[in-house]
Amino acid sequence: MLNYKRYLKKVGEFMPHYDCLIIDDEEELGISTCEYFNILDVKTYFTQNAEDTLSFLQENSVSVILLDINLGQSSGFNLCKTLRETLEVPILFISARSSNEDMLLALNIGGDDYIQKPYSLSVLLAKVRAVLKRYGTSEHPSANMRLRVDATTERIYLGQNVLSLKNMEYKLLKYLLENKGRIIGKEELFDQVWNDSFTGDGTLNVHIRRLREKIETDPNDPQLIKTVWGMGYVYNEDNV
Repeated sequence: MLNYKRYLKKVGEFMPHYDCLIIDDEEELGISTCEYFNILDVKTYFTQNAEDTLSFLQENSVSVILLDINLGQSSGFNLCKTLRETLEVPILFISARSSNEDMLLALNIGGDDYIQKPYSLSVLLAKVRAVLKRYGTSEHPSANMRLRVDATTERIYLGQNVLSLKNMEYKLLKYLLENKGRIIGKEELFDQVWNDSFTGDGTLNVHIRRLREKIETDPNDPQLIKTVWGMGYVYNEDNV
């Protein structure tokens, strides 16, 4: 499983992002596929085993994963189940295996597609581009940069990236998101987020500033968390 303490380590920063991650124990094929994708402007990285993959994903994010079943000492099936504990990105299996049992297992444990080897690089690239376009993460990255709350894990995502938030930052941003489009007064925030009436304007201002530094393109000209002078704050997603 990913080490989330390390995964969320960079406060206020996003991880380096790749369009595609290829996981394949066939080094020559993996490298050639990776190079082909990069030449044609699909930013791609290549790993050969589960250990290297998990280490890479602790420091980087990806939009789509190409996963081989045979990974030397480990199995792509096991790695897929591990990745599905923490990641929601599309996983496309690539394998020389052709049995219906393997295909069904791959899809039942969280795979989104099954591509048989040998594959055509151009066809594989077309499939990856289609997935990137479908999920809005390829040529127009800003189109999928909306915030969403995963209440189960108590994490907030900006696009594909997990925001690194302290406890009160998470509560404040979650409350703003749950009430988007509505002006929320300071007293309401003190009561609903901090659960007391003793929190001062200074504390609230610091937290708002920190959130803006993490989600706004320009924190000095915020477009998401807007100040309504004399009234409070409003989260307006229409400005994205």
